[in-house]
Amino acid sequence: MKILLICAGGMSTSILMKKLQKYSDENGMGLEEIVARGMGDYDDIYRNYDVILLGPQISYKKADIQKDTGKPVDSIAPYDYAIGNAQNIFKQVNALLGK
Repeated sequence: MKILLICAGGMSTSILMKKLQKYSDENGMGLEEIVARGMGDYDDIYRNYDVILLGPQISYKKADIQKDTGKPVDSIAPYDYAIGNAQNIFKQVNALLGK
């Protein structure tokens, strides 16, 4: 599974990215790759990812990004994002991928 995290600038998702990678490594979640990018940087790489997760601050862009990419896209719940709740975020990813 490959996850692309997108937020306004890519900074806050970088912290979340590390938490998700650690959780995956410790729990065998099968995460091949996870990367964090800002809104202006995702267009060149989204094709390489299975699912796209958005930071809450850009959740209003969900429909546009889904239309532009054709990928499963969802916004991370603000509380899960704020505390880095990897367990809930992986549940969300699995639901998006039909697992």
